[in-house]
Amino acid sequence: MILHKHLILASSSPRRQHLLRQLGLAFDVLPSGVDEELNGSEDPEQHVRTLSLQKAQAAGRRVSEGIVIGADTIVVLDGHILGKPKDPDQAVSMLQHLSGRTHEVFTGFTLLDRPSGRSVTEVERTLVKFRPLSPPEIRAYVATGSPMDKAGAYGIQDDFGAIFVEGIQGCFYNVVGFPLTKFYLSLQQFLKTVEE
Repeated sequence: MILHKHLILASSSPRRQHLLRQLGLAFDVLPSGVDEELNGSEDPEQHVRTLSLQKAQAAGRRVSEGIVIGADTIVVLDGHILGKPKDPDQAVSMLQHLSGRTHEVFTGFTLLDRPSGRSVTEVERTLVKFRPLSPPEIRAYVATGSPMDKAGAYGIQDDFGAIFVEGIQGCFYNVVGFPLTKFYLSLQQFLKTVEE
């Protein structure tokens, strides 16, 4: 993909940065600073749409030209949004609830053009099934510290995360934190509209 626009990622997530580099894209990182606090009662799809747009807009206010990428990923179980755990006890509790069950992962991403202000927001949903987890497995994983910066307290790409997941329906990269195929196709279409 040939880009005539500069890309700015409004996220400090090392996973999102790694995934974008997989596409061979060059970009600057400009964390949005947007508070991701959940109220728990929002529609999950609307939640990630809103937050990804807010993140893109917050970073976009600090750049004069380019395409800003905002994104947000959440885990949803029984209609309840699971954000990042506040402490190890909450991480253990989240993993206990996910054990042996199927949950949803939603990622919303926004492409925002500067200076035109045009934007597009997309959402990807993936189903993830966990096998039953033992208490020692959960404690050992939480003790690594890895779950603490991840929605739902796990990363499918982690050593432990990889053996917790029994199967998925949908985009694997969405569970990592960024749906690459949908993003790639959306970026291609978006570039046509802002380069006309």
